[in-house]
Amino acid sequence: MAFDSLTEKLQNVFKNLRSKGRLSEADVKAALKEVKMALLEADVNFKVVKNFVKTVQERAVGQDVLNSLTPGQMVIKLVNEELVHLMGSETTEIALKPASEITVLLMCGLQGAGKTTTTAKLAGKFKQKGRTPLLVACDVYRPAAIEQLQINGRKQGVEVFSMGANHKPVDIAKAAMEHAAKNKHNIVILDTAGRLHIDEDMMAELEEIKENIPVDQSILVVDSMTGQDAVNVASSFEEKIGIDGVILTKLDGDTRGGAALSIKAVTGRPILYVGMGEKLSDLEQFYPERMASRILGMGDVLTLIEKAEAEIDEDKAREMEKKFRKAEFDFNDFLDQMAQMKKLGGIQSILSMLPGVKLPDQMEIDDSIFKGIEAIIYSMTPEERGNPEIINPSRKRRIAQGAGVDISEVNKLMKQYEQSKKMMKQMSGMLGGKGKKKRGFGMPKMPFGF
Repeated sequence: MAFDSLTEKLQNVFKNLRSKGRLSEADVKAALKEVKMALLEADVNFKVVKNFVKTVQERAVGQDVLNSLTPGQMVIKLVNEELVHLMGSETTEIALKPASEITVLLMCGLQGAGKTTTTAKLAGKFKQKGRTPLLVACDVYRPAAIEQLQINGRKQGVEVFSMGANHKPVDIAKAAMEHAAKNKHNIVILDTAGRLHIDEDMMAELEEIKENIPVDQSILVVDSMTGQDAVNVASSFEEKIGIDGVILTKLDGDTRGGAALSIKAVTGRPILYVGMGEKLSDLEQFYPERMASRILGMGDVLTLIEKAEAEIDEDKAREMEKKFRKAEFDFNDFLDQMAQMKKLGGIQSILSMLPGVKLPDQMEIDDSIFKGIEAIIYSMTPEERGNPEIINPSRKRRIAQGAGVDISEVNKLMKQYEQSKKMMKQMSGMLGGKGKKKRGFGMPKMPFGF
């Protein structure tokens, strides 16, 4: 998961700080030396690390910190504040014109960074906000690029403008602007061609588009897993054509985090969004303070709640809550719960956003374990799923055979069901009565001990 390696190293440093009652200047310097090494190993730009450590050290060795009752926590607080500052302090929105006008976004980046998929993800975000985006296929060199954009556009319910591969990108962009004006699109997103490396032809093509089309924002898409290479790419694009912001892809697979921590400081351009998965919904607004919290192992509950609100049907969630309060849930409800978990990115993703949750080293929760459970449930008859109490030994044998598992797996699931039902009855007793706090809609509950 994102930043795992860096998070683990920083948490070890902070654990040592917290164990000390008082801190000396030497203690702070020793701790920050470890922080420096952790950041360098995370592939954060050397100059960025040097300035970061210097700033924290200057603030940390002040009398207010060293003489405080909890100096270790004060140093951690300073590290958190400087991480936020490093990544941009404030969340930066993509600047859009009023809905009555057309905003033009130029998407650029190297081949393989996920630019075309990210372009479609972004269009989906704007559509959710009530805009009418138009995706424009300007990558005439990669055979699959136009088709990929069309497929993703259909999935997002967003129109894709294409003239095939036999026209110049600038001419396609001009025609797209006319089409947008006639068909009342208020955002035009140009998916331009990427190359395996930065070359003059690519930059000349982008410059030609910017000279002939009123581009409002140039957005660079970079692969966060390439670390400092991503930062170097961002610097080159900023220098040659000018960019207004960056979208980092594949952050869910980046255990180091060097690109996220370096780009703003090196290029001066903000990170706008981050890609956290392959699904078209897996694009998150970038919040520096939330990302700093994740890096320091403090979780990111706000983002988790926002994902839940966007992905989960509110009426269904309230109905499920009523069932749980009455301990009336069945295996159909469990299938619904697993579907909700998948929408939120899986249990591993959810746990990574919860504060204080740290899995044992090298342990990952594989969501494939749910496939076996699904197989067992789907081997039940509709009557058995809706009324688990009727499942007797002979039914268990038939279910196990149908699911291709040992009967012990069926017994295990049934035992978890019974235990969860007892637990829900106890919880409903504690939550019942007057004066109970009203629970807002948000996270789905997971029954059966998961």
